[in-house]
Amino acid sequence: MRLHYVQHVPFEGIAAIADWARERGHEVTGTEVYRFAATPDHSPAYPDLAAFDLLVVMGGPMSVYDDAEHPWLPAERTFIREAIAEGKRVLGICLGAQLIAVALGAQVVRAPRKEIGWYPVELTSAGRQAPVFAGFPDRFEAFHWHGDMFEIPEGAVWVASSAACPHQALALDGGRVVGLQFHLEETAESLALLVENAGHELAGAVTAWSTPVSPEEDGLVADRTTRPWVATREQVLSPAAPYAACRELLFDLLDRMLLTG
Repeated sequence: MRLHYVQHVPFEGIAAIADWARERGHEVTGTEVYRFAATPDHSPAYPDLAAFDLLVVMGGPMSVYDDAEHPWLPAERTFIREAIAEGKRVLGICLGAQLIAVALGAQVVRAPRKEIGWYPVELTSAGRQAPVFAGFPDRFEAFHWHGDMFEIPEGAVWVASSAACPHQALALDGGRVVGLQFHLEETAESLALLVENAGHELAGAVTAWSTPVSPEEDGLVADRTTRPWVATREQVLSPAAPYAACRELLFDLLDRMLLTG
């Protein structure tokens, strides 16, 4: 099996997905978009659709609609749309999931609350019946770092939600296409790199649109009074973070995606 990934910034790589591919003996290639910033059109040359079986689209700090600042975005949306139409398996994570949603005709909007840290995700009733998520418990903890969220495209299944963000996962065509707003792929090393490059959001992430959190809401809120749903650096990098459990869910999801189609 041939996996091709699209990476938008140096500090948001495929992390544990590389471990899965190596353990399964899969071939891995990648398009690292940030390396093309100095080219005239700022846009990479994406591979031919026949060159891969699974496309993985990673996250990034940019908005899905930041075309003026990131002129490669339209070409990437087209590439994702064509990969889906061609019948490829496609997994999008965070920004990648939002790009999938837009490619399928849905909108990306500001989430009710900014969400950074380790917080619970719950499968919807449809998610509990989705074969590609059969290895997931009804409720699990995952890592989050986002302020936007995708709407559910027509024809897709709404798979998961959280207290801070109603649209956490989507699936299309029996799980051939999956979008995760949350992260299962993080390792201690990859998360340390993310915090090193984007940790300013942890220190001052209160925004005018953050909704106050009541004492009755979920007990895993990092700070209920000043930083709703935004964890501290120490909480994000906690040695007790559920890396192993997330890795197990990630591997199971990827294995099941290969059974689709």
